[in-house]
Amino acid sequence: MKNQQLNNNSFDINAITRAMGFGLFITLAAAISLPSVAFAGEGHDHDAESVEKTKRNNVLLENTSLKTAETADDGHGHGEEAEAEEEGHALELTAEQQQLAGIEVAKLSEESFSLEAVATATLVVDRDRTMTLAPQLDVRIEQRHVVPGQEVEKGQPLLTLGGVALAQAQAEYINAAAEWSRVKRMGKSAVSASRRLQAQVDAELKRATLEAMKMTPSQISTLESNPETIGSYQLLAPIKGRVQQDLAMLGQVIAAGTALMQLTDESHLWVEAQVTPKQSENVKIGSKALVRVGDKTLEAKIIGRSHELDSVTRTEQILVSLENPGHVLHAGQFAELYLPNAVQGGVILPDAALTRGGDGDWQVFIQDEDGFEAVEVEVVERQRGMNLVRGLAAGSNVVVSGAFFLASEQAKSGFDIHNH
Repeated sequence: MKNQQLNNNSFDINAITRAMGFGLFITLAAAISLPSVAFAGEGHDHDAESVEKTKRNNVLLENTSLKTAETADDGHGHGEEAEAEEEGHALELTAEQQQLAGIEVAKLSEESFSLEAVATATLVVDRDRTMTLAPQLDVRIEQRHVVPGQEVEKGQPLLTLGGVALAQAQAEYINAAAEWSRVKRMGKSAVSASRRLQAQVDAELKRATLEAMKMTPSQISTLESNPETIGSYQLLAPIKGRVQQDLAMLGQVIAAGTALMQLTDESHLWVEAQVTPKQSENVKIGSKALVRVGDKTLEAKIIGRSHELDSVTRTEQILVSLENPGHVLHAGQFAELYLPNAVQGGVILPDAALTRGGDGDWQVFIQDEDGFEAVEVEVVERQRGMNLVRGLAAGSNVVVSGAFFLASEQAKSGFDIHNH
């Protein structure tokens, strides 16, 4: 009985102790949390998330203010950035990019042209830069060193020629040269003046025969000192050019004066055109002309006219000199020749040079030190893929091919030549 009472007393004490401990815990927790709630209510502290959010808002506000200041305009909707873009509106391309885009630039002539003053024409070789190789004696073709159409340098072997007539001419020269050398060493008292003159003339005549065979001075000197080389020689290219009209076949005997082949420097060509008497009235030697071959338009120079009408066509022939860089054009191609016409006036440009601007007006691209810039022009007349254009200064470098690519790049950059 006594033990049971003691146990009951212990239980009561433990229960009271546990209750007091729990109450103390609640009190302490309340005491700790109350200051935090009070301080937060007074606005003197922020948690980490609130502080970070505030910082981000401030930065965004500052950026917005800066952008607003930068894009502030003068009442016309143009800010500083817009003005910077407007100042640098020229399209800049590297040489490689221009090549990939197929951009070609031509310098405008100071002459005025017309689509009415046009004549059909044909490209021919420049006779001042063309040489026909035709030995003046019968020769046999012993070796070939080139193929038709090959580009050769001056002095490059073309053919090895031989034959009886050639050997005889070489032998006669060796004998004549030796006799002249002997007579020159003799005193004037030992040989008459007429004999001296005869020896000299005979040697020069035989040398001229070899030169007519297109033997070089070096080859002739070698022949004189080495008579065992009689009977053949190498025909060397007298100019730099392309092998054309090559008729030589191995073993073939070619008669004297027959052309073996032709060498032509294709860096320059001539243009032969037939014009009416009315068109020829405005033709002046030395004036500019435009030659169109396919999709290419090149500037040329009038160098001659026949002053005689053909009895059948009743037209006069005009001769024009044309530079042919890259040898892209060839003799025999058909062309169109545009003659100067100061009455109508204007510049002739192909369709590939013209594009439409953002407002629908015609434009071309001019190349200057800053790059490619669009310029509005007036198209007066259009026919056969060519255009009579006004509004361009003489001497401007205008894009005649690849303008569509530049117009696309212009549209991407959003530039308008009206500055709107």
